[in-house]
Amino acid sequence: SMSAVLLRRLARRLADAPRANQSIRPLSSATAAAREDEGSEKQRHHEKQWTSEWASAALGAGLGLSLLYGYCSTRRVHADAQKQPSISPSDPAFQVPTRADLPVYKREEVKKHGKGADRLWVTYKMGVYDITDFAGDHPGGDKILMAAGGAVDPFWALYAQHKTADVMETLETLRIGSLDPSEPAPVQTADASDPFSTDPERHPALKVNNAKPFNAESPAALLMDNFRTPNDLFFVRNHLPVPKTDLDSHRVRIEGLVHIEGVEVRKELDLSVGDLKKKYKEYEITSAVQCSGNRRAEMQKYKKVAGLMWEGYAISNAKWTGVRLRDVLIDLGVDPNDEKIRHVHLEGADVDPTGKPYGASIPFEKAMSPEVLIAYAMNDEDIPRDHGFPLRLIVPGVVGARQVKWLTLIRLSGEESPSHFQQKDYRVFSPAVQHGDELDWTTVPSIQDYPIQSAFCLPASGTTVDRGTVGERTVGVVLRDGFKIAEDKTVDVAGYAWSGGGRGIIRVEVSPDGGKTWYSAELEQDPDQTQDKMWAWTLFRASIPIPEGASAMDLVVKATDRSYNTQPESAAGIWNIRGLLHNAWHHVEVKIRG
Repeated sequence: SMSAVLLRRLARRLADAPRANQSIRPLSSATAAAREDEGSEKQRHHEKQWTSEWASAALGAGLGLSLLYGYCSTRRVHADAQKQPSISPSDPAFQVPTRADLPVYKREEVKKHGKGADRLWVTYKMGVYDITDFAGDHPGGDKILMAAGGAVDPFWALYAQHKTADVMETLETLRIGSLDPSEPAPVQTADASDPFSTDPERHPALKVNNAKPFNAESPAALLMDNFRTPNDLFFVRNHLPVPKTDLDSHRVRIEGLVHIEGVEVRKELDLSVGDLKKKYKEYEITSAVQCSGNRRAEMQKYKKVAGLMWEGYAISNAKWTGVRLRDVLIDLGVDPNDEKIRHVHLEGADVDPTGKPYGASIPFEKAMSPEVLIAYAMNDEDIPRDHGFPLRLIVPGVVGARQVKWLTLIRLSGEESPSHFQQKDYRVFSPAVQHGDELDWTTVPSIQDYPIQSAFCLPASGTTVDRGTVGERTVGVVLRDGFKIAEDKTVDVAGYAWSGGGRGIIRVEVSPDGGKTWYSAELEQDPDQTQDKMWAWTLFRASIPIPEGASAMDLVVKATDRSYNTQPESAAGIWNIRGLLHNAWHHVEVKIRG
């Protein structure tokens, strides 16, 4: 059949595809080091064999659209660009053909066929497709279900391997109809009575915790696909409506008292984005941003807390481009050793109903550190609106609440910012302080550096798998439910680890039995950062044995940083009424069948 021919063609191309060079290297673990010592030739042979085995297995299983999430050690598989050329959206092969022989559906009908329905439908451009029989064999596991009942377009935009003539031909074999051309596409309109009506559109894969103001986690199943999180999938933490800003007219004011030859002088700079780019040297840094409420929902299971119930994915990692805050402050006339300046206040363009802007502050010492940037680009693009367009202060190693978006003001001071978000939020009380107690906010300092953290991204909690049903031996092919059981009775796990203050992750350990037995994971880290100044996150992967006779697994992960800080076993000693900085061991329950 045409479908079988296309599948063979895809499999052959995958089998011949070489590994792409990676900008991020795998680090740590004696195992990884030993593997490198064995020589690159052996690794290349192993990788080619791995790819061939996967392609053969894919063909045997009847796999179609090749969203390939395979991992061998910490490397990813990419198709040869010349052998499987990507096509542009304007290419005729990328267009959805008119099909007068098929029924016409409205979007409301498609929505009825979302995750949980008997038949699963998606749309691509004006086409409607039934993916029910294909979903179980999707190489990307159940990620495809994120699009069920809606458009697959935003997901395909993230993965270039879909943009091929072969994949488009295969997709057409799943076609069952077309969208009604008389039905206008949904359009977001401004509403003067709703300050959130002009917020930007968001990717449907984001897990929404609150719509207004918008707060959403990155999709766990997709986080491991990129060391640097795609902008569309970067978690969103907004306290107020997203302001309407303009690249050309936006300005940031820098002000404060400086000491020049012993005389205190008030100085001020007023800079546009263009001024920043022209006057100061540009720098780049890869840095993770994490909400201080990340994993709050887990602390809630231990004991009631207050705040948005973030699961474990209010964290993302990106490359930021901008100018050093230090350079701008020195240009203002600041002496880096001025002991009278202790804090730097920050304000954004987002304001509450009374007109007060979001505000925060960081210590002067941190502000003068070379890693702190006034950023105007995120992953080589203008910073998206949700993330601070056109300017955001990036403060690596510090909680996200201090990394002010839509930056409009930088002020030198001897005191912390008087902002509510600095004085009466993002502070951690003792477990002795209970709900209903009078809170003395002056007794606890504001959060700056984040403690050591790690969590699984794969597998998802509650997953049930068949013991030994998948035949591939090689570690890391991500199939149904985000992972597999291999012939050697192991489970593939993956996730992230990070510690604030630039403290690099030196190891991540995973357990199949609630912490009784531990195995070391292989780590993927930024090759341009050291263990003493590591601002990017660490991704980890491991293949761990299934305990003999086990019907379930209590998977656990914990990390250790450069200062040998490690995560606490439970929330008992770190519980606090606001549910902040939860970093106890992360548990995932997996059922084993067969």
